[in-house]
Amino acid sequence: MKPFLLQLDRLLTFLTHLAALLAGLFILATALIIVYEVIMRGLFHAPTEWVLEVSTYLIIMAGFLGLAITFRENAHVRVDLLAARLKGKTQRYLNLVTDFLSILLFLVFLTESADLVTASYAYGKLSPSILRFPLFIPQLALVLGSALLLGELVRRFLFDLFCIETQRKKKEGAA
Repeated sequence: MKPFLLQLDRLLTFLTHLAALLAGLFILATALIIVYEVIMRGLFHAPTEWVLEVSTYLIIMAGFLGLAITFRENAHVRVDLLAARLKGKTQRYLNLVTDFLSILLFLVFLTESADLVTASYAYGKLSPSILRFPLFIPQLALVLGSALLLGELVRRFLFDLFCIETQRKKKEGAA
């Protein structure tokens, strides 16, 4: 089982970092098109009609694609008043329970967002703006981001369940 989980970890590491790179590119693209809008509006008195919509889609897509890397790096905001006071096995069991509940939650979110994307694509839903942008494209980031986060949750749950240490945990333990 351990070799399989280590292969899963490598695959998820690659996919999670790829999604993080894409999220970073979306944020960069958002910054560039907003700068373009400011220049067009301020210098040429010619505001654009598409920047607000496109930048909104890019930021939403960046947020969902960045979920998995944030989870992997333990960078989510959390309040651990109870967990910080627990020791050893009790803390491990609490982590297993919360990871399992999170897996169930994101399974529901993944299926519902997949239904949303499928319906938007099947019915040809377009944005109610001058762009008439196909809505399934930005909505697809919900599916991809939640699938990657679900993969990370399952990975962490299985690693904790079978007491497998990752390279990151080993480094933290040595420090």
